[in-house]
Amino acid sequence: MEPVACEPTRAPGARLRISEIFLSLQGESSTVGFPTVFVRLTGCPLRCHYCDTEYAFRGGEYMDLDAIAARVASYQIRHVTVTGGEPLAQPSCLALLTRLCDAGYQVSLETSGALDVSQVDTRVMKVLDLKTPGSGEADKNRYQNLDCLMPRDQVKFVICDRADYVWARRMLDERRLASRCEVLFSPSFRQQDAAELAGWVLEDRLPVRFQMQLHKILWGDEPGR
Repeated sequence: MEPVACEPTRAPGARLRISEIFLSLQGESSTVGFPTVFVRLTGCPLRCHYCDTEYAFRGGEYMDLDAIAARVASYQIRHVTVTGGEPLAQPSCLALLTRLCDAGYQVSLETSGALDVSQVDTRVMKVLDLKTPGSGEADKNRYQNLDCLMPRDQVKFVICDRADYVWARRMLDERRLASRCEVLFSPSFRQQDAAELAGWVLEDRLPVRFQMQLHKILWGDEPGR
């Protein structure tokens, strides 16, 4: 079934501060490679050392749900990812996610996991970035979120160095993450050697998906990609 035009908003007056809406290939997660519309929300309470979207910390424009829905529909693409910044820092993000699901899109949410995900529409695929020590924000992890994960969701670790890998491996075991959902190990761009990380995963026979950021391979750090 093709996505349909969104119906009038059920939350009159709901607005979100939008950094950008753009079309690209999904660079990560189980939908990697699919043409995807990205809705990037402005603002984030975290300051990860490896952040590649600092431009989304501020600025942007306020848009109501109707305007966002119309922009998304204009691309005529089935997959939609709501990202940031940290999208859940804006309460109306929840309404946006439901609105997109109601319209028939395959919707994913990229979240740091520092904010509560329990109210996210169950039709949304959550990609939860569990922060490693190397990010500088591991103390912000909200581990209660792990209880909200379903088999189609994913937990992502961005690995900065060997210490991060050892920590992530311990989390994998202690939290029994592989029995909850798919787990992703990704090298921090230009920080952790990808082949080295792949070797560690193979050596330890980890039940994880090794991934690299496709958009970075294709376009580097170019914004809006």
